[in-house]
Amino acid sequence: MPHRRLLPFLILVLLVPTAAGQDRLLSPAEFLGYELGDRFTPHHRVVAYVEHVAAHSPNVRLERYGETNEGRPLLVAYIATPEHLAQLEAIRLNNLRRAGLAEGAVSGPTAALVWLSYNVHGNESVSTEAAMQTLYDLANPANARTQAWLQNTVVILDPCINPDGRDRYVHWYNETVGRFPNPNPDAREHHEPWPGGRTNHYYFDLNRDWAWMTQRETQQRLPLYQRWMPHVHVDFHEQGVDEPYYFAPAARPYHEDITPWQRAFQTTIGQNHARYFDANGWLYFTRQRFDLFYPGYGDTWPTYQGAIGMTYEQGGSGRAGLGIITAEGDTLTLRERIEHHHTTGLSTVEITAQNAERVQQEFAAYYEQARTNPPGAYKTYLVKGTNDPDVLAALAAHLDGQGIAYGYATRARQTRGFAYRTGATGAVSVEPGDLVVSTFQPRAVLTKVLFEPRAMLEDSLSYDITAWALPYVYNVDAYALTDRIDPDTDAPPAAPAALSGAIEKPYAYIARWQSFADAQFLAALLNAGVNPRFATRPFEIDGQAYAPGTLILTRTLNEHLGATFDEVIPALAAEHRQPLHAVATGFVTTGPDFGSDDVAFLDRPHVAVLAEDPVRSYAAGEVWHFFDQQLGYPVTLLHPDDLGRIDLGDYDVLVLPSGSYGRVLTDEVLADVRDWVRAGGRLIALEDAAGFLAGKSGFALQRKEAADENDEDAPAPAPYADRERRAISDAVTGAVYRVQIDGTHPLGFGVGDTYFSLKRGSEAFAFLKDGWTVGALREGAPVSGFAGHRAQQKLADTLVFGVQDLGRGAVIYMVDDPLFRAFWYGGRLLFANAVFFVGQD
Repeated sequence: MPHRRLLPFLILVLLVPTAAGQDRLLSPAEFLGYELGDRFTPHHRVVAYVEHVAAHSPNVRLERYGETNEGRPLLVAYIATPEHLAQLEAIRLNNLRRAGLAEGAVSGPTAALVWLSYNVHGNESVSTEAAMQTLYDLANPANARTQAWLQNTVVILDPCINPDGRDRYVHWYNETVGRFPNPNPDAREHHEPWPGGRTNHYYFDLNRDWAWMTQRETQQRLPLYQRWMPHVHVDFHEQGVDEPYYFAPAARPYHEDITPWQRAFQTTIGQNHARYFDANGWLYFTRQRFDLFYPGYGDTWPTYQGAIGMTYEQGGSGRAGLGIITAEGDTLTLRERIEHHHTTGLSTVEITAQNAERVQQEFAAYYEQARTNPPGAYKTYLVKGTNDPDVLAALAAHLDGQGIAYGYATRARQTRGFAYRTGATGAVSVEPGDLVVSTFQPRAVLTKVLFEPRAMLEDSLSYDITAWALPYVYNVDAYALTDRIDPDTDAPPAAPAALSGAIEKPYAYIARWQSFADAQFLAALLNAGVNPRFATRPFEIDGQAYAPGTLILTRTLNEHLGATFDEVIPALAAEHRQPLHAVATGFVTTGPDFGSDDVAFLDRPHVAVLAEDPVRSYAAGEVWHFFDQQLGYPVTLLHPDDLGRIDLGDYDVLVLPSGSYGRVLTDEVLADVRDWVRAGGRLIALEDAAGFLAGKSGFALQRKEAADENDEDAPAPAPYADRERRAISDAVTGAVYRVQIDGTHPLGFGVGDTYFSLKRGSEAFAFLKDGWTVGALREGAPVSGFAGHRAQQKLADTLVFGVQDLGRGAVIYMVDDPLFRAFWYGGRLLFANAVFFVGQD
């Protein structure tokens, strides 16, 4: 019996290498040993098939462009005629020359460029299955139809943008499904466990990251995209199981700078898809739900780069599995889903090939218009050189990643413009060292989209946030100017001296606290075993003024470092590009001396974060990524169900990311948490977690009572068809608000008097009566983005950030998320203050 059971396995082991090794191009079914749609394919087998195609087709070349957090390869396949493959670099350069993105005249071969991106959401896993069939059909020399398209078109195919998320889903599903897949929607195989496969390793949605490049996958993909600048880009997705297929044209709102050609050719592509869907009797819809506004998507970001950027959405997603019964009683199968995405992928290449010359001409015209007559009233964006150098460096790096040209002023001049910080228009002084971004450049549209103070929203029903201007993101002093001002130089201002003051065996080293880079330096100091102190009041020494939060690194308390004290600290400062000032004494000119109680010892905090259901996976990922990838500081992720069993005394800081805590934070558990805070713990509650604590016994946060609505203010009866628009009158769809900061409180150290907060909800909280309102929202109207009129009435004079002292500890309330999608740079310092300073003064 044992020998008979082993026999089929031995046959399989012998047959698979033989088939894969045949000297001919195999279809996916031939290579994998099963028909596409019979099961989900793990990523390593997808890679193996793509490599097989490249090895056996004269039409394909592979490029590995990166690696995920979990070590899986990221790659693209270039699909073209053998002649075009041999001239691929010339085609690439000629395309950039057309756009003014490379020097020289167009000479030699050109082609329309189509980029197909699959599986950015890991559990929308039909995409990669369809990618394999599409690759095969395009690469097959015997397919006369596709070979004709390749005569004037090059296809760049990325089979899986998010391998970590895809494999999380595929492995779970394959482990969960039985011998016979169960289409009953109640079956376990249709209900993914937390965090689901949609996101990457750190639970980030990669289809929100194109404009921000916070994630490893995006950081590696965008340089490749910018090397090519395709004319058409498709982002393949899935949606709910009961939804028909969606393809272009997109829904409103369109951003105002999407050109008539871009809008028209979307319709042309959609009409071509419709021919195939009509012939097969497949349902579909267009011009609804999926808009072209927020710049972080895989359709909008390419659109703002001159491409025809589109999202295609197949019904299914992580719930569908191999088959599921829909609300209409039909069974939606993986095979059907594959066929639909395969059809639109080929249809996109077909219609582009039919319009290859026009596509290239319009692309060149788009960039000619951008360089010579950029859109919008503002022609220059000016970021003052008086901003913190670290923040300016971070912003400049962001612009580099987006391919936006900028430089610096070397001479003074006067102009007028809009001040982001105040919202007023008036006189502006341009001074040496200011960062200058002129819109007279190839990426003029993307520049405008990322900088414009308030994007024109033609329809308030948007799919995502509605404000994101970079001066608000980075919380910098900046201006939008109607005059054209070109940079005087590409060279940034000289960096401050790395080390100043009494160099010979100083009494202490001083480091300012005014940017997130300073927090990274502090984390490095703590990781190296350095014991820092920090000023809680301003002081002056050696003729220089220092603000609260300044790090003071004294020889006392660091005796364990011995002679390395003067090596470790300057070395870490140099590594993090942080200037140090060495002082010979602790006796200051004004303010507290270094031995004063107003110079607090910073005890190295042990940090825990709740990170499982019922915490929102996105929220948990933001905090995890903050510590692991941004700050570089150790953190312990805890299961919320373990709160009643673990000893919180082992931790100094407990972070509650946004989530629905009713099930786990019972009265008994909350009592334990309160006792831990009273004993010296610091509890940080973000967004919904803060809202959950509001009104609970022992917690000071309270919801703001809504004003009574009199008869005159009562809403008039509205038609049912307007229900979505009526609902958003109470909503805030990702709008930017100006927040007043109390810079004397440790939570506000280094932030400045004003902070721009991204608000994504209309819940309103009263100023703390028993505690400190560190961040106050005074105006109900946002400075940028959409907020419904009733939401604006609620939000005036409300709390955004607050601290409640409780015993020897503290509760930090953060109603808005300072770590949103890891790109809201200005919020990072606030959160670092909550971790390191609050409760230690």
